[in-house]
Amino acid sequence: MISSDLLVPEAIRVIPAMSSKKRLFNTLSEIARQVYGLCSETSCDALMDRESLGPTAVGHGVALPHARLRGIDRVRGVFLKLEKPLDFGAADRQPVDLVFGLFAPDTAGVDHLKALASVSRTLRDPDLCSTLRANGDITTIHALLTQRSASDAA
Repeated sequence: MISSDLLVPEAIRVIPAMSSKKRLFNTLSEIARQVYGLCSETSCDALMDRESLGPTAVGHGVALPHARLRGIDRVRGVFLKLEKPLDFGAADRQPVDLVFGLFAPDTAGVDHLKALASVSRTLRDPDLCSTLRANGDITTIHALLTQRSASDAA
C-alpha cells in the first residue's frame, strides 16, 4: 500500500519524453521542491549518488530512485509516468516508464525501508502497472496508487 501521506496528487506528473536519467532526476527533484519544499540541487545530487551504487530500476518498466536527505521531516514521494520509456540500465533490459522517487530523512532508518518496500510491492502488480500505463489523469493515477491499500486490507 502507498499511503496518501507519502504521495500527494500534486507530486504526480505525466511526462511526454525524458532524454536521460540525469534529466529525470532533475525533474523528480524539481517536483519535490515545488510540492514539498526540498532543495532541488541537494535532492538531485542525492539521487545521482544513490544511482551510482547501482541502477534503481526494478524491472518490468519500473524504477524506484530514492535518496536520504537532511532537513526533511518524513518520507515523501514523487511519481512520474513517462509516455516514452527511458533506458535505465535495468537487469531485464526493459526501458522504464513508471518512476516512483522517494525522498527520506537521513535519519529515517526503518521508515525509509518500509516506504520503499510498500512502493515496490505495489508496483510489482502487473495489472496495476498496465492500468497506470493506460491512464493519463493525475487524479486517477493517485487513486490507483493510494486506494490499493484499502483493497489490500480487505
